[in-house]
Amino acid sequence: MSMTLAAALGSAAGALALVGILIFVVRYCILRRSTSRTSESNSSEPSMQAGQSVELVQESTSYLPGVQGSSRRFGLEELNLATKNFNDINLIGHGLFGEVYKGLLQDGMIVAIKRRPAAPSQDFIEEVRYLSSIRHKNLVSLLGYCQESDLQMLIYEYIPNGSVSAHLYGASQASTKRLEEFKNRLSIAHGVATGLDHLHALNPPLVHMNFKTGNVLVDEDFIPKVADAGLRILLYRVDGVGSSQITLDDPFLDPEVREFGRFSVKSDVYSFGVFLMELVSGKEARSEQSIRKWVQKCQDVSDITSLVDQRMSSSFTSEGIREFVQLIVWCLNPIGERRPLSSYLVSELDRIREKEMNLTTIRGEGTTTVLLGSQLFQ
Repeated sequence: MSMTLAAALGSAAGALALVGILIFVVRYCILRRSTSRTSESNSSEPSMQAGQSVELVQESTSYLPGVQGSSRRFGLEELNLATKNFNDINLIGHGLFGEVYKGLLQDGMIVAIKRRPAAPSQDFIEEVRYLSSIRHKNLVSLLGYCQESDLQMLIYEYIPNGSVSAHLYGASQASTKRLEEFKNRLSIAHGVATGLDHLHALNPPLVHMNFKTGNVLVDEDFIPKVADAGLRILLYRVDGVGSSQITLDDPFLDPEVREFGRFSVKSDVYSFGVFLMELVSGKEARSEQSIRKWVQKCQDVSDITSLVDQRMSSSFTSEGIREFVQLIVWCLNPIGERRPLSSYLVSELDRIREKEMNLTTIRGEGTTTVLLGSQLFQ
């Protein structure tokens, strides 16, 4: 009887010890994941070395075993059928990850498939699981992945109206009527700021690191969605430095990244300022120097409406444009600490938009009349 009791006690002690070890391992993994994804400056870290080109430098992230987002594993055969064996007729572009194809799944869903040659990688799957768990109405959703036959693919929701850059100064600009009114551009700006703020509000924050006008897509209702969030860091963590190389002449690149080699949420704010500049002017920012010249004009020109895209005609108030441009100049401050947070951008753009909608009315066949504040009470 005593031997039986001793055996039972021994088994219980062993079980408790095993539980203690498991708790320690889980806590260690959580702590390691947290520290590897954060930095002292709210950065998704990576730091970079300046030169003719700059490269991401960061230790790889450790994920808690078993953590999964809402990602789906697609089969290569399914995607071949969806794209007619990746026929060129379905090729819709090239991006940071590789070729982009439009595909029709068997359930009727249209998707965008990004494809590149690459060896199988568990890090790739873990990164996709994390990024696919991030969902917001102003972010392009990552639905899943495929990893077969030395190919890696990312499957995203398909956004039918293309990028804002195409509508501003690209192939779609001539047929775009929605951008003829300032309040519609304000709605786009507000939606994009909301999407970025969602990324920055994650714990830890996710820095986009490749935000630009070409990565802002619009759906059938012209609701904006930020694309490629987290893609640059995914490529770094899977491949190392090589595939994530960036160049210094990118006009959307934060000047502090060029100087100090580190991305932060304020780097995204600078890129967002360049996006707002293109949105209000209708012109492409070709270099950092062109951005500086534009900011200088904002400070020197008495009539700031002369910097506005002529397609907007008179669908705005001079006060609204002035406040919008002041916000742009603030975002483009060369010193990151002096730029606003994305949460402030959301509230301020919403305020400007609401005021513009109250001060402008539509009369007759789409003729826009700008009313002064004093006229509203006559």
